[in-house]
Amino acid sequence: MPFGFDASLARLAMKRALSASLLSLSSLPKTRLSGAPLTSFLSRFSALAPSPISPSPSCCPLLSPFFPPHFPSCPLRRGIRTVSVGPTPPKSLNTVSEVLAAFESLESSLDDDTLRLSEQLDLLGSEDLEKALAFSVKALQFFEKRDGGWSLPVAKVLCLMGSITCKMRRYDDSLDSLETADQILEVPRGEISAQKDVVMTTVAVQLQLANTKTAMGRRWAALTHLQNSFELKGTILEGNSKQMGSACKDLAEALAVVLVFDEALPLGLRALEIYMRHFGESSEEVVQVRRLLGVIYSGLEEYEEALEQSELSRRALECLGLDEQLCEVEIDGANILIELGRLELATQTLKRVAQKTEKESETRAFVLISMAKCLCNQEKFGDAKRCLEIACGILDKKEAESPSKVAGAYVEMSMLYETMDVYEIALSLMKRTLAILQDLPQERHLEGSVSARVGWLLLYTKRVPLSIPYLESAIVKIKDCFGPKHFGLGLATKHLGQAYLDTNQPQSAVEMFLRAKDIIDESFGLQHEDSIDTYQCIANAYGTMGSYERAMEFQQHVIDAWENNGSGSWLDIRESHRLMEQLKKKVRGERHAVFPANSLPTFLLENKSAQDDSSYKAPDCPI
Repeated sequence: MPFGFDASLARLAMKRALSASLLSLSSLPKTRLSGAPLTSFLSRFSALAPSPISPSPSCCPLLSPFFPPHFPSCPLRRGIRTVSVGPTPPKSLNTVSEVLAAFESLESSLDDDTLRLSEQLDLLGSEDLEKALAFSVKALQFFEKRDGGWSLPVAKVLCLMGSITCKMRRYDDSLDSLETADQILEVPRGEISAQKDVVMTTVAVQLQLANTKTAMGRRWAALTHLQNSFELKGTILEGNSKQMGSACKDLAEALAVVLVFDEALPLGLRALEIYMRHFGESSEEVVQVRRLLGVIYSGLEEYEEALEQSELSRRALECLGLDEQLCEVEIDGANILIELGRLELATQTLKRVAQKTEKESETRAFVLISMAKCLCNQEKFGDAKRCLEIACGILDKKEAESPSKVAGAYVEMSMLYETMDVYEIALSLMKRTLAILQDLPQERHLEGSVSARVGWLLLYTKRVPLSIPYLESAIVKIKDCFGPKHFGLGLATKHLGQAYLDTNQPQSAVEMFLRAKDIIDESFGLQHEDSIDTYQCIANAYGTMGSYERAMEFQQHVIDAWENNGSGSWLDIRESHRLMEQLKKKVRGERHAVFPANSLPTFLLENKSAQDDSSYKAPDCPI
């Protein structure tokens, strides 16, 4: 899927009514500590028996720059400066076997080189991660004995152990190592912050913490560590260096993934300025930043600026002769044109790209999805469905090859089917997306949004009990990935409240609605339609519970909000006043009063209950 999938989710979610879309820390106090506490810490790892065969899943595989960004790997190879006191290992060790052989020659005289070999084994992507971890444990034992435990070399080894255990998907162990390293570095960072080695090691620890928490689906917490590393880099890097440009770009990407576009924009612009100075305007590196800026501008709904970045990228890629990336950029441009309502020009662009793609290629599928989007905007639903059917046929064969791209494509297709009121296919595609995402740790930030969408579709199609587990799961994942105040969390919480209300759990519903109100008010403002609707939901829930005075308080807020919206809301104003009158009748005990809307009046409920009792027949006695 073209980079910007999250932004697309955000825009569509904003425009509809769901739209919507944290471990144990070390118990050690954060002070300079003796080496003694490390003894128990080491015991967790030293008992590991190296296995000749052990999987090495990559916790955060690198994707192209046009997909949600992934944090760089722990850069200990740059931060560590060791002094050799034993036999010096070969300067160039290119294979795992060479590293293992070199380690055997050093095993009887453990020293700093053990750490260097462990790092190199990790960087080579060894299939025997347990062996690499065992080497690291021996290095940790050596440094604890030599330096008293709590030292800079110990912090470096712990960072390496955090990297290895993250790749082994032992995330709690990874966090334990990294949090301990961070504690060790806190005092040196404050006392001798001018020492570059301390800063670089701290940067490494912060980046690996970001890696591990990202792999755990805690992308919002990971962002804090990435921001910490960025601030530290600013103290040791030149302001206009290539490295600073890369740091700006990486942080801008991470902010874009969690939809914090306003903070991402200045970082992206700074990265563009630095890259243009070092690489030239028509370089591939500059194109990557321009595409990122296109995503950010689209997320801010500044489509003209996004289109300008897309056009500049297209020209540069034409000069560079990078045809595959050129097609992707042209598809991005067509999608922006669709947002601007320039459907004819978007269609022409997509037809031109289609002529340059292979019939069964992923790019052809992406062209068809964008064409379907264009056709939906023209209400040509039959043609749009045909485009989506062909695209789905292509993508079905690509799931194993490109799962991330296919998952993103399925989400866009699902939302288009939803636009055309084809809810069963929309649900099916969303569920297929969830199945793919479960095997992609680097894409866990999408699970919450997709789960919320599935829950809302089930709620909308009156399968309320089925919607509840999806919405409950979505709330946890959205909070971990996007933070406690994200609008998607507010909307998902609101929909869960509605599901609880529809399943006769009004007390739980009120709790969810009140949580949602705080988030949605902060995200959209008190006069926004979603905010007003949330207040109406709270009034409905209190009314269902018989708490009519509380219901009237929130109903009055609904009336005031609609009246402040202007004459265009006269139907909503009239309905809100009607519901207030029904509430007043409820307070007076009038049996014909109807509240919430579409509920049965009291006398009918009483009759229904009596009928149910009279029609009840006890089962025959089995004896």
